[in-house]
Amino acid sequence: MARTLRVLVQLMGWACVAIGLFHVALGNAAIPGAGSAGATVDSWGRFMGASFVGYGLAWLWAARQRPIPATAVRALSAAFLLGGLGRLISLAVLGWPQWFQIALAVIEVGLPPVLFWLAPSEERAAPRTAERGAALYRSPARDL
Repeated sequence: MARTLRVLVQLMGWACVAIGLFHVALGNAAIPGAGSAGATVDSWGRFMGASFVGYGLAWLWAARQRPIPATAVRALSAAFLLGGLGRLISLAVLGWPQWFQIALAVIEVGLPPVLFWLAPSEERAAPRTAERGAALYRSPARDL
């Protein structure tokens, strides 16, 4: 489970950084079905793309920690889930979006519970790993 957590946290980080940079570079063209939404929406989308890069960097920061902090995974997952809930509110208020946005909503609502469940897995494994390491490097002189 700890390995799965590490892979998912790294994947989330790199995916968010790539998606954010894509939105910064392309603006409205990065949003399926948006067409020519105008300068205001383009400006907002590029800003949010930069924010998404920062969000991705937070995931990558968490992935570099040993063990990955469960609190960080839960907080980042909660933000991701909030975005998915926002998509569901939009669906309820305005109707069905372009199909790709529906696929994203499924990921944004479905993945956080998995990450919440996996969040403590590396922290739980860390004490056992530390104990094994200490046993391997115990000095015979200490046992005298």
